[in-house]
Amino acid sequence: MEYETNSSYVYNHTFALVMVEYAAAVYISDMTALFTWTCSRCHGLTEGFEVVQLVVDVESCLQSYVGVAKDPQAVIIAFRGTRGTSIQNWIEDLFWKQLDLDYPGMPGAKVHSGFYRAYHCTTIRPAILNAVKKAKEAYGDLDIIVTGHSMGGAIAAFCALDLIVNHNATNVQVVTFGQPRIGNAAFASYYSKHLPKTTRVTHGHDIVPHLPPYFSMLRRKTYHHFPTEVWLQDTTSKLKCLAHNYETVCDDSGEDPDCSRSVVGNSIQDHLSYYGVDFPTDDPGTCWIVMDPLLVEYESIDSEGNVVLLKNPSTPITQARIAVGK
Repeated sequence: MEYETNSSYVYNHTFALVMVEYAAAVYISDMTALFTWTCSRCHGLTEGFEVVQLVVDVESCLQSYVGVAKDPQAVIIAFRGTRGTSIQNWIEDLFWKQLDLDYPGMPGAKVHSGFYRAYHCTTIRPAILNAVKKAKEAYGDLDIIVTGHSMGGAIAAFCALDLIVNHNATNVQVVTFGQPRIGNAAFASYYSKHLPKTTRVTHGHDIVPHLPPYFSMLRRKTYHHFPTEVWLQDTTSKLKCLAHNYETVCDDSGEDPDCSRSVVGNSIQDHLSYYGVDFPTDDPGTCWIVMDPLLVEYESIDSEGNVVLLKNPSTPITQARIAVGK
């Protein structure tokens, strides 16, 4: 099965600017600041966001949060990208990832098992599903928006597809930044039919969207991106020496040869910056969190040391109590 789509996609620049802030915020290691939405990213375009749940899978070094936004009025799920190893080593590993898992219920669809299991076989999935259920019970049948940067974008795609296919969710949107390829053409075709409202943002010469490699001569066996790509290109005005982002909304093939595939993917710097928002890098081998002891009433820790902070939606966390513990 080759790639097919009937996508009717509309790109919204303002919406993307909001979502990149949520995708960057999930990198915050201070769980108190993130859970109470008082972190350095927790203002401006994301003002008024309410975190319902924060989960850290320490074993796999993954982090995610679920919350409810006022504008857009929706449940937002964000996944953190690569951490716990040097990004250079992770990128080198992407060159060799194989399509080694049949996606359940989708004949011919193959994905990489590592990306699939990062969502389906960790603490992340049950925690996310529980938090989405609680948010909808409290606020009604809100839209769901899933976002992430780098590997967080790959996990976001699997999460959104799971919500649609296995949990009868409707009105699910996806916005990812610097996401790697995660499956073959058959998978991309299935994905785009279930999730036509997907924005996959790439930037300049960002190396990660070029990986794992796409081989045009082996289209049925190679990795294949799903649409719709929005390619950000940095340009500089010769008259005013001002930097601008030029945005190209790409075709619905997922592999538009006139977008990021038209340049060499060789930049880690472009991978770590989207719409002027910088994504942090971490020291190799670290996977740590910071949390105020007074958050223990919201905390559960399993036998593997994985941490989930969960509160009832619309129930405020007393800021004064948190401040005393600092």
